[in-house]
Amino acid sequence: MMDLSVLNMQVITCRRCPRLVSHREYVATERRRAYREETYWGRPVPSWGDPSARVLLVGLAPGAHGSNRTGRMFTGDGSAEFLTPALFRAGFANQPTSQHAADGLRLDDLYITAVVHCAPPGNRPLPQEIVHCRTYLLAHLASLPRLQVVIALGEIAFQGILHAIRAEGHDLPAPTPRFSHGVKAALPGFTLLGSYHPSRQNTQTGRLTAKMFDRIFQRARDHLA
Repeated sequence: MMDLSVLNMQVITCRRCPRLVSHREYVATERRRAYREETYWGRPVPSWGDPSARVLLVGLAPGAHGSNRTGRMFTGDGSAEFLTPALFRAGFANQPTSQHAADGLRLDDLYITAVVHCAPPGNRPLPQEIVHCRTYLLAHLASLPRLQVVIALGEIAFQGILHAIRAEGHDLPAPTPRFSHGVKAALPGFTLLGSYHPSRQNTQTGRLTAKMFDRIFQRARDHLA
């Protein structure tokens, strides 16, 4: 088990993936017009939340003008606008907004990480980039001593968890769990729940509704109870 602050310092200083380093720094230099006067984070985004959490939320990667700008997972973009109110309704967050790293948001019994810690071009990390970041995912899984539930947001995050379990030499249930919204699988050490990612592509088309999202967090609560 590694101290989470030490682990996150390793994340922040990582330069393993040249393509991601180039992209995140380019975006931080060019900036979007709406944020022209802001200083972007422009580095790997650390995980954050309650160190004693029983629930781990796993996303895909930082948004170019969201977390890559603010320096905090699911902060300052459309995904945050959908996710944070759901966490608040479920009792995992103290407020329904996540706009910047000093906005007072606190997480209770929940920790947030991602399968990739740098903003990828087109929001699509390459397979090898996911492999490079797997070290950090495994370390986070091992560094949350009370972990019981992992919620994977999207298929890439879901598969990332399964690959991480295999990489540790553990057997998966047969048949191998397949991603779908609401899928539940018992894995070594925790229960895995799958959810559609709260991207605008999903939320604005109705593929993921607030009611559907609330059910995921209620299932997590039911499992903890």
